[in-house]
Amino acid sequence: MASTDFSRLPGFRDFVPEDMGVRTHLFEAWRRVAGRYGFREYDGPPLEPLELYVEKSGEEIVGQLYAFTDRGDRAVAMRPEMTPSLARILGERSRGMPKPIRWFSVPQLFRYERQQRGRLREHFQWNVDIVGEAGVAADAEVLAVALDGLRELGLGPEDVRARVSDRRLLAALMRAAGVAEDRLLAAYSVVDKIEREGRDKSRERLQAEAGLDAAAADAIVGLFDAPGLDAVRERFGDREEVAEALDRFSEYLETLDALGLGAFVDFDLTIVRGLAYYTGIVFEVFDARGELRAVCGGGRYDRLLELVGGEPLPAVGFGMGDVVLTELLRDLDRLPDTSRSVDWFVVVIGDELRPRALDVARRLRARGESVAYALRRQAVRKQFKAAESEGARRVLVLAPDEAARGEAVVRDMESGHEETVSLATFVEG
Repeated sequence: MASTDFSRLPGFRDFVPEDMGVRTHLFEAWRRVAGRYGFREYDGPPLEPLELYVEKSGEEIVGQLYAFTDRGDRAVAMRPEMTPSLARILGERSRGMPKPIRWFSVPQLFRYERQQRGRLREHFQWNVDIVGEAGVAADAEVLAVALDGLRELGLGPEDVRARVSDRRLLAALMRAAGVAEDRLLAAYSVVDKIEREGRDKSRERLQAEAGLDAAAADAIVGLFDAPGLDAVRERFGDREEVAEALDRFSEYLETLDALGLGAFVDFDLTIVRGLAYYTGIVFEVFDARGELRAVCGGGRYDRLLELVGGEPLPAVGFGMGDVVLTELLRDLDRLPDTSRSVDWFVVVIGDELRPRALDVARRLRARGESVAYALRRQAVRKQFKAAESEGARRVLVLAPDEAARGEAVVRDMESGHEETVSLATFVEG
């Protein structure tokens, strides 16, 4: 009978122990940092009502959904992001909760996207959100968590850059340049791609899609020729709406400076974020060399909870995916050593000592140390070879003569140094 080829689906991953070690390394760093900031972990189902994304996430994600009709004739989708699920969860229970709410999660997400470096059809993502606080201190706190999460993994401002902007500031500048209110989203879409498409094509799109004349399109594109805060204030700071947005954004940057993170941050008006629900300060974190997709992105989404039936609470958060981050850590040689290793390998000479060996292993494991041994009778040479394969740091040898004296031999596998120890003293720790 011919064998069947059950190939892994394109865009999905197996996690063999070495890869699982990297994943665990990321998750543990994320959880440590979230805990330091007082965030509590939550989760939700990987399958949600299709409507949750169709109405709340925007066309880009809707076109990438793994969606189907289940046996109950319900339109459902594998979750492509976590924020709508968070909004749904809090929409049911936030009214009785103290504010602000500080939650985080590490969900697996699914999108049917074209595969490329840093992009698969599933990934894990660190989601961190503050709900119930409208001030810019919450915006700064969320970005601080993201940057500290990257610092925890050994990355500094020479490795990653946070590019920050504010949709309210950009909207004020767009209005000052003559963009009508109902064309703002179309203009955002052009700005979001201005680096990739260039100034000329962006001018054409602003006229065709945002309904601007040539002069207004030139004015908007001109915003990005000298995009620093000072330049924006000099050109448009006399407008009340722009001045208010600039003051708010300056407070945000000052807070990040006070948190010791200012060296990571660059002001960049081209950061818009594609999701439809963002309403205020937004950011994306990139590798400093600009060779990869965004490592992290997020911002303020003040109306999403209300849209899913909850109370009108302000909210801000981010998502950091494991795929691009792992690529970056690999490029910078910052991945952990995930090769096989154990603290001890117990070598047994003679079947009569096997019960003693198992007792020693039990006692070592009870102390929190990892122990391996041959599961069947083997020659001493093969047992030492197995110890090397297991990456044992030390070997404990139980031999008849030493055991009769209540002793054992310990070998350090790196140095080759051996010493004889009292077995009773050794197992008692």
